Amino acid sequence: MLRQVDAPAAAPAGAGTGKSVDWRPRLTKAKGQTKHAALTERIIADIDSGVLKPMDRMPTHRDLARDLGLSVQTVSLSYREAERLGYLSGEIGRGTFVRARVTERAGRLMLDRNPDEAVDLSIVRGVYTKAHEQASRAVLAALAGADNDAFLSSCRPIAGLDPHREAARAWLAPLGVEAGIERILVTNGAAHGLFLALSCIVRAGDVVLTENLTDHGVIGLANVLGFSLKGLPTDEEGVLPEAFEAACLAGSPRALVLIPTLNNPTSHVAGAVRREALAAIARRYGVFVIEDEVYKPLVDTPLPAISQMVPDLGFFVTSFTKAVLTGLRVGYLVVPPHYFIRAASILRVTSWSGSYLLAEIAARWIEDGTAQRLLAVQREEAQARQALVARLLGPHVASTHPLSLCAWLNVPPHWTEDGLVRSLAERRVAVTPSDPFIAGSNHGGGIRICLGGHFSPATLAQALTTVRQTFEQLPPVFDIGAIG
Repeated sequence: MLRQVDAPAAAPAGAGTGKSVDWRPRLTKAKGQTKHAALTERIIADIDSGVLKPMDRMPTHRDLARDLGLSVQTVSLSYREAERLGYLSGEIGRGTFVRARVTERAGRLMLDRNPDEAVDLSIVRGVYTKAHEQASRAVLAALAGADNDAFLSSCRPIAGLDPHREAARAWLAPLGVEAGIERILVTNGAAHGLFLALSCIVRAGDVVLTENLTDHGVIGLANVLGFSLKGLPTDEEGVLPEAFEAACLAGSPRALVLIPTLNNPTSHVAGAVRREALAAIARRYGVFVIEDEVYKPLVDTPLPAISQMVPDLGFFVTSFTKAVLTGLRVGYLVVPPHYFIRAASILRVTSWSGSYLLAEIAARWIEDGTAQRLLAVQREEAQARQALVARLLGPHVASTHPLSLCAWLNVPPHWTEDGLVRSLAERRVAVTPSDPFIAGSNHGGGIRICLGGHFSPATLAQALTTVRQTFEQLPPVFDIGAIG
């Protein structure tokens, strides 16, 4: 079962305390520049220079307006723009906080490390076994000997070929989604589907809600599409309904984006009652719900889809990349009935369509049972790898799930996240700190380790042992300030 710590870990050394800062900037307004643009520029400059630190609470709109001789509206516009750019995060009922920025160094550790140089536990991916290799070779051999004109010479329909979308219906049904092909689009993975869903409904300046720790993809999309992302408090089942309702009462959020099943990075799973509560609130306030359910196939317990409870407001996204085969970048997006034309038009201008070749492989595997067999392998391997985590890292685990492909670890009091990441990298193990996942405060921080990939049990066990041994060591001299 999922385990969640009650008390958050200590704030990283060098981070803000969460208390309001006594910040009274001196504004310099260029010719023709608006006051709110000048204030936004100063906020960003002071965050980049370290004057304002991650987790610092900004002065209230009213207090800063009084101190600087500005209108409250001017300060509000500046805070909102800084939120949109990813520098600040507004928390309902608590204030506005400086967000931890995703550093170039953290990005390199998470995305670009050569797996030959380190055991890469920094990227969530599906397990890869001999069964995956054999299935891949078999389908490619079958395609080589078949007449492929139907899907290799086609370029329409944009939403995907009808046989591929019929196969999608069969895949979606066990996930709690019943939809005709007139509502299904084939995408190039779940990230692509999430982009399409948000592009359908969100405009620059809109408020979008999500978990306080969530997949970095939606955080990146906030910068691309220009919406303001606000993280909501969570527990072991994800977003708290009362926090969602408070956010709806405090403003007019456009959408709630969430990962209800095996959230990345915390692995929480929302039960049926929690999903129904969130759906009721979304219905009451007219808030769109986008379910990123890329991990849902891994869970063998039936769980309802929130999007089915709010059919006019709900988008459902899933793919094969985590549950079946990482390289099979095929996803399915289910849209509300009146959004199909809009979604298809955005799909056309971004990639024309999903890849018909990959969609054909997915359809064949759904029809002949290969997808289900590989899904069973993923579940079995995830359970075995999580058992290793429990045995080797048990006291350090903040939250995880027996079927999750990752685990969220507490940072020992004598370490900082950055210090741990550096020290593990020196020991040839790559992990990810909390920076890329932060959408809201009160998350406690942590380190994410990922368990997928082509690891032997011995290799993974050695890497997890290295993590444990590093956690239990005192930090090196360059991090000694963290001890206090």
